[in-house]
Amino acid sequence: MAPPTQSAPLASLLVARFLRSNNYTETLDAFIREAGLPSDAGETTEKEPASEPAGVGRWTLEDIIQEKKTFDQSLTFERHDESVSAKDQWTSLAPSQPTVVGTPSSTNLLHVSVKPWKRDDKESSTSYVVATGADKRLSLFNLDADQTVAASMTQLSDSPILSQTSVCDGKYQFLTGMSGKLLLVQNDQVIDSRKDHSKYTVQVAAYEDRDDGNVWIATAGWDAQVLVYHMKVPSPPDAPKIGEPVGAIKLPTNPESVLITRNPDTQELTLLVSRRDSTHIYFYNLEALRSTNDDTDNAATVQCEEIGKQNLAPHSNAWIAFSPSCLALSPHDPGLLAVALSTMPHMKVMIIRLLFPSSSSSSTQDSTPQTREERNESASVSQATQAMAALALQNREDAAIVIQTNTFAPQTPYSTPQVVWRPDGSGVWVNGDDGVIRGIEAKTGKIVTMLKNGHEVGSKVRSIWAGWVGEKEDSREEWVVSGGFDKRLIVWR
Repeated sequence: MAPPTQSAPLASLLVARFLRSNNYTETLDAFIREAGLPSDAGETTEKEPASEPAGVGRWTLEDIIQEKKTFDQSLTFERHDESVSAKDQWTSLAPSQPTVVGTPSSTNLLHVSVKPWKRDDKESSTSYVVATGADKRLSLFNLDADQTVAASMTQLSDSPILSQTSVCDGKYQFLTGMSGKLLLVQNDQVIDSRKDHSKYTVQVAAYEDRDDGNVWIATAGWDAQVLVYHMKVPSPPDAPKIGEPVGAIKLPTNPESVLITRNPDTQELTLLVSRRDSTHIYFYNLEALRSTNDDTDNAATVQCEEIGKQNLAPHSNAWIAFSPSCLALSPHDPGLLAVALSTMPHMKVMIIRLLFPSSSSSSTQDSTPQTREERNESASVSQATQAMAALALQNREDAAIVIQTNTFAPQTPYSTPQVVWRPDGSGVWVNGDDGVIRGIEAKTGKIVTMLKNGHEVGSKVRSIWAGWVGEKEDSREEWVVSGGFDKRLIVWR
């Protein structure tokens, strides 16, 4: 007989418990001998036996069967497209080999990306790996084989930097952090700053208007506000200024993600906002801010009006099912959006078709006086029409959901879900709280690959980035960059 093991497999303990509870004494004795279990295996008391790991006493075979049924039922709510041609499938040459980058300090990483950064007025802009840490440091790493440190700046912000983006081919950088400030950086100096948020500014998004050369900036803060800035880029040697916010959005809950894009049909500049405890994506038209902000320095802040919203759970009868936590626009389709959801215990991802609101105004009501009977009949018809219109909208929002899938990336209420597109649009990458980055095929919603052996097992991957690295198309390489709470900066090649 094999010697008793101190920690027996969970499956064996559950079988032993089943045999003991049903008085299969001879079979139990034979099973304990063959499996090498301790003599008390499968005993059910108020206190779990010493031979069983913590938590086993709360599981039975019936519980596992019920859990399997629940999981199978959850699969019916996922959406996958099995009819995919070869050209639409996940391209095999995806990043998989990790390289740990040596950082100037050992600290939790909060934001990573690869962005152009012009460090000298005389030289052209160069792309760097940008990483920010909990020690308020922003570091730039060269895109060479060893990712050597190009610069390390600690003087830019008085708080940890949570988000960064670049404009004008890397000439200017926008940074936001825990202090609520918005910083405008040129080279390695802060040339302008604003503190219009009273709490964390968790994200900054920028859009360069090629028509007039101006820059639109949107910031999301944990003071339940989204602020919009319109910055004019002056000719040298004048320095640009951020100026007063030209638009403000006051929300019932904290914003989760912001994105500035153009309506593919009307080419109108549109701001997309998602917020906590809401399953909607909200649309705001930024074109209305143009005419009132010719003089940016003296511009008055306008309360932006919501022009529409899109529900990601149109037929749900739950009060709140999830929040869209991260929005990522497809690199090849301006109407296709990947959304990372705050679902627990695992992150779910949607790929949806954006339903931009129509810019046409609603038709005017007939001003002719009506009798009481006509008003009653009109009200009845109006209610029926509204009900049919609401159902039609729900069906349209439901049809706009192309992919809905479970990524099995564990997360908690304190997680920061991230989703980024592969540069060829064949799939998306998502982070997780288990140290793993998962690749999901865009056309089917299936998990295709998992990036392991880079971050520590069980550690939180805080931020990820994906894209092409290299100026020439024939020599460029696809990279994934990730940073986490294991204090590691990883380049996947």
